Order: sequence, then structure tokens, then C-alpha cells
Amino acid sequence: MATDVRTRMVDGAIRLLATRGLAGTSFSSVIDLTETPRGSIYHHFPGGKDELVAAAIDRSAENAVTLLDQRAGESAERVAELFLDSWRLLLTRSRFAAGCALVAVTVDTDSADLRARTAAAFRTWQDHLAALLTRGGLSTDDAARFATLLLAASEGAVLLSRATGDTAAFDAVAATLLAQVRAASR
Repeated sequence: MATDVRTRMVDGAIRLLATRGLAGTSFSSVIDLTETPRGSIYHHFPGGKDELVAAAIDRSAENAVTLLDQRAGESAERVAELFLDSWRLLLTRSRFAAGCALVAVTVDTDSADLRARTAAAFRTWQDHLAALLTRGGLSTDDAARFATLLLAASEGAVLLSRATGDTAAFDAVAATLLAQVRAASR
């Protein structure tokens, strides 16, 4: 039961980071969202808010790897499609209210530890994407470059789509990225 409460709090923090940013992710908002007891805060996160945010960063990286593994062994194009489709789904299901929890922390934290942790999480995504793209038919060098491009371009496209409230920018970026991976796969 205690692990369940901690898990709910971490998952709640991810949702809040993605929609409200770091400043809008307080212990009170996590407790309200997850309907967990107030005493759970310091029981599960004695290091305070940074400990909760660090756990959310780590879980976000784990979630991305788990998602990407759904396409393990498939073509590089299919791997890229899944990655892009997951962002499109996040945008549309949230009515453009949610973005990347890691970006939210990166742009708003003053903590060198949290910034280093987000950098490590982004590296995990990039490395995992690159490995799957290589397995899907790209050369190791192309896969590494494309994983970086895929991550950076999709994050920017998510921001543009959130700002405009539609997927036009995201769809344009996604189409271009998929054409590039298709060309590199030949």
C-alpha cells in the first residue's frame, strides 16, 4: 500500500509538471490530484519537493523506454512513428494542456542536481531511440543523429502546438522527420 501511494504521487507529479510546470507542482497540488494523505509527503519524500521531482524525472525516462520498447525490432520508421504518435496523443487528449515534464523541469529549475537528472533522462531517451533505430535499419551514426533530431524537433513541435492549440506545427514536423528516416533507411 505504501508503494502504491508513492507511485501515485510520482505519477501525479509527472502529470502536474507536464501541465502546470515546476512552479505549479507543489506537494499540495500532488496531494489534491492523487488524493493521498498529507502525511505521505515527508514519509515518501523526506528530501522535499526536489526528491519528488527527481523521482518524476526518473519515472518519465522509464515510461519513455517502456513505450519505445513496444516497437523493438520494427523498422526505424515504425519506431519514429510510435514516438511521434505518443506526443500527438498527449497533445490531443490533454487539449494541448500537457507537454513534456522534463522540459518543464529543465526550463524552470535552479537546481543543478535536477538539471543534471533531466539531462540524464534525455540521454536515456536518445540512447534508447538510437539503439532501436539502429536495430530498425539505420546505421549507428545515422541513428544517433536522428535520435537527437527526433527528440529535439518533437519537443519544439509540442511547444508550438501547445501555444497555437492545434497540431499543424506538430504534424508538419512529424511528416518531415518521417520522410527523413524513410530516406535514411534506404
